[in-house]
Amino acid sequence: MLYSFFAIYRTKSNSWEKLFEQLLRMWFPAQATRMITAVPRRSGCLSSAQFVCRNLLGGEELSMTHKQTVSQKIQALLLFSFVLFPAINFAAGIENWPNYRGPTKDGHADEAKLPLRWSEEENVTWKTAIKGKAWSSPVVWGDRIFLTNAPEDGSSLSVVCVDKNTGKVLYNKRLLTIALPQYCHPFNSYASCSPVVEEDRLYVSFGSPYNGCLDMETGEVIWERTDFVCNHFRGPGSSPLIYGNSLILHFDGSDQQYVVAVDKNTGKTLWRTDRTVDFQDIDPSTGKIQREGDWRKAFSTPLVVESDGQATLVSLGSMALYGYDPADGKELWRIDFIEGHSGACRPIFEHGLIYFQTGGGYELWTIRPGGKGVLGDEAIVWRHKRVAVPRRSSFVIVDDSIYMVDDSGVAACLDALTGEVVWKKRLGSNFSSSLIHADGRIYFFDQEGKTTVIKASRKYEVLVENELDEGFMASPAVSGNALFVRTRTHLYRIEDSKD
Repeated sequence: MLYSFFAIYRTKSNSWEKLFEQLLRMWFPAQATRMITAVPRRSGCLSSAQFVCRNLLGGEELSMTHKQTVSQKIQALLLFSFVLFPAINFAAGIENWPNYRGPTKDGHADEAKLPLRWSEEENVTWKTAIKGKAWSSPVVWGDRIFLTNAPEDGSSLSVVCVDKNTGKVLYNKRLLTIALPQYCHPFNSYASCSPVVEEDRLYVSFGSPYNGCLDMETGEVIWERTDFVCNHFRGPGSSPLIYGNSLILHFDGSDQQYVVAVDKNTGKTLWRTDRTVDFQDIDPSTGKIQREGDWRKAFSTPLVVESDGQATLVSLGSMALYGYDPADGKELWRIDFIEGHSGACRPIFEHGLIYFQTGGGYELWTIRPGGKGVLGDEAIVWRHKRVAVPRRSSFVIVDDSIYMVDDSGVAACLDALTGEVVWKKRLGSNFSSSLIHADGRIYFFDQEGKTTVIKASRKYEVLVENELDEGFMASPAVSGNALFVRTRTHLYRIEDSKD
């Protein structure tokens, strides 16, 4: 629990984070550094109570008197957490949206009071044109919004910083000029990987052509890497992940498939692990890879989960989901789904289970974390096929319900514990943007510019449909009670005008 609240502080308020950190360092100097370094900037950790017991109360070397003293200090910290923190921070909602799908990495902005209705004339605080063709999602830290960008031909790669309050572009920095870009499918873009931000630092990825760390305030490059080799075949799509001192990157191309961790402060490679699944795509008559390696590519973004005291990097590649040790990249387990490929959706950890889509196999799987080696059917809790399973849009879980929409606009609610379909409805149009949940509502953003808002309920109920001029390829961000959406041409701040 202590672990969870520290993680939440990091997404809410820098000043409260620092105060909480000072208390940790003063009362638990031996454990504080490890906790602070290890906590990814996210909220939520189902095993946090176990973490506290193991790291602060565990150990036979502690006397009973010492354990009682430690227990009293934990109680004081929890009082701080439960009383001061909710009063100051929860009312305002999440302020920082540091990465793709937000601080919880699953599309939740539960406390935010987002507007129900909007249009080009209603509840739009500002609208800023963003030239280029880029599907990366906005991230927010403090009063700044960050986007990656590129022209349609991929001849340059850049980062854009926008003032959250006014919509003014603070800087538009070109990072790299490319004479001969890799091929990118017209449906994709050269800047589809979303950045990740923490205090003072912005990390950007454009797949193999460019990865780097920038000073958040000035846009000055701190380090950069242009030496990773990967033919993305249809363009890049995996966003980076910060875990402790590591920046973790996916490279799932037609030629090479691997995961790499670099030191977030220097860019130096810490470890690299190749994918191990047998793609079964060698043509026996020629000995060559079929379809030029098309079945080997993937576009998903990883996450780290903690279960039974084990931190695991959950990483979706083509035809397999992997569990790695985030400290050294060692493969802990793997589960195969040979009929699935080109996975793009981000897995979710909820109810002590891992939920993920297989990509081209059009299946949603739920498995138990843990185990060793190649996992079999015993690890699978349930599988759902075809109905409303997306290849691009990531789903959201609220309580015991899963809400999702497939690429062609069929939405569904599933029971998260059994996989049973609760309801299925056609929303129309096509979808790429991932869902978000806020204040008991689910928001669906389609490629034509329509947002359908429904009640988070096992009874299908549309609350409103909103229209903007251009469609959504990027996923939304939330800060306070404001919604930040990137259409094909503009970035918007949308909030209730009464606020």
